[in-house]
Amino acid sequence: MQGPDDTDRDKSGRIVETALEARQGELGPSVLMLLGVSVGLAVILMVMTWMIFFRT
Repeated sequence: MQGPDDTDRDKSGRIVETALEARQGELGPSVLMLLGVSVGLAVILMVMTWMIFFRT
């Protein structure tokens, strides 16, 4: 049974995917941007913490 968006569905309407399809994730520009921004912010926070508390 095919749904309106051409995904395979069983008789009860649930989407049926292979294990490989179920594990696939999107690694597009938005994911890479989020990773870059979050790592950058973490580095900035660590440097600020070091400058405030551990600089002698």
